[in-house]
Amino acid sequence: MAAGGTSLGIGSLRVSAFTVPTSSPEGDGTFAWDSTTMILVQATAGEWTGIGWTYAPSACAGIVKDVLEPAVCGLDVFDVPAAAQSMARKVRNASRPGLVAYAISAVDCALWDLKARVLDLPLHRLLGAVRKEVDVYGSGGFTTYDESRLRSQLEHWAGEQQIPRVKIKIGQDRGTNTTRDLERIGQARETIGSSAQLFVDANGAYTAKQAIRLAEAAAGQDLAWFEEPVSSDHLDGLRQVRHAITADVTAGEYGTDLFYFQRMCAAGAVDCLQVDVSRCGGITEWIRVAAVAAAHGLEVSGHCAPGLSVPVAASTPNFRHLEWFYDHVRIEHMFFDGTLDPHGGSVRPFDDRPGNGLTLKEPDVEKYRVART
Repeated sequence: MAAGGTSLGIGSLRVSAFTVPTSSPEGDGTFAWDSTTMILVQATAGEWTGIGWTYAPSACAGIVKDVLEPAVCGLDVFDVPAAAQSMARKVRNASRPGLVAYAISAVDCALWDLKARVLDLPLHRLLGAVRKEVDVYGSGGFTTYDESRLRSQLEHWAGEQQIPRVKIKIGQDRGTNTTRDLERIGQARETIGSSAQLFVDANGAYTAKQAIRLAEAAAGQDLAWFEEPVSSDHLDGLRQVRHAITADVTAGEYGTDLFYFQRMCAAGAVDCLQVDVSRCGGITEWIRVAAVAAAHGLEVSGHCAPGLSVPVAASTPNFRHLEWFYDHVRIEHMFFDGTLDPHGGSVRPFDDRPGNGLTLKEPDVEKYRVART
């Protein structure tokens, strides 16, 4: 049974884990890594398959198969919110926040993609678009990069791709080397020129007073965005920094349940709320989070996973921009046909491809597979 309004049940969830080495060592103020693991979910119904994913340890695949598949199989493919509710109830004793929410996110995104493909609609049309284009910012600038590598990446974004917003990592060595942080901020501003916006991300490396002092020292570089100047769990610290500096203070990328975002908004901790569709609970929860942000007079910014994020970003009224994160852009180009081009600083979702518009390059990705269930 198909798109004419008749019932069609969700079938199996095929789950794969793929680990992709980074192109070079990467790190930020508080963490370093040399590979990224994608958990890919393929949700089936009749002849159709929808795809969703998250970036998480391979153990996440077991949660999808053992816990979430029984919660959604057999439900009507058109009733994605019912599937989201069923998953939330199923994981009560496993605890929804954290890795479980990553798994839910991958399944939820796959189910929305599946529904759109059954209806032969682009996903942003199914959700109801409010904009034709989604603004992006180039993101990477890892603390492990030397001066040459940082300049090359910034020139690619701001020069070759003409993206007018770029972000680099700071908080070197857990905030103990602010001299290098300031040098890299100065180098970034010199490379991109005065017309592009410069964003920085400390990944929670500083204390509140330290972050304020650094922002004051960098005042001549016209910082527009200071992400996680302190830990995202330290709401008082975020609010303290927010009230003291001119750059917008932001956090939220680790949020995995609605109440996390409500607390952050209610605390007055951020100028813009970050939401990661591959972590927060998927498209279903993103929509609810965006509504909470709107009720507090805030916009939302999409964190990473650009291939998943574009359709719902195009459908969110209080949306600002999407992180065009180097690692995830690289992986999604490797894994999928149909990825988008951010030239000029925005992307436009396809109107002539069903679902999220992506097709898995199955033969190309086999060498990265580490698990299948």
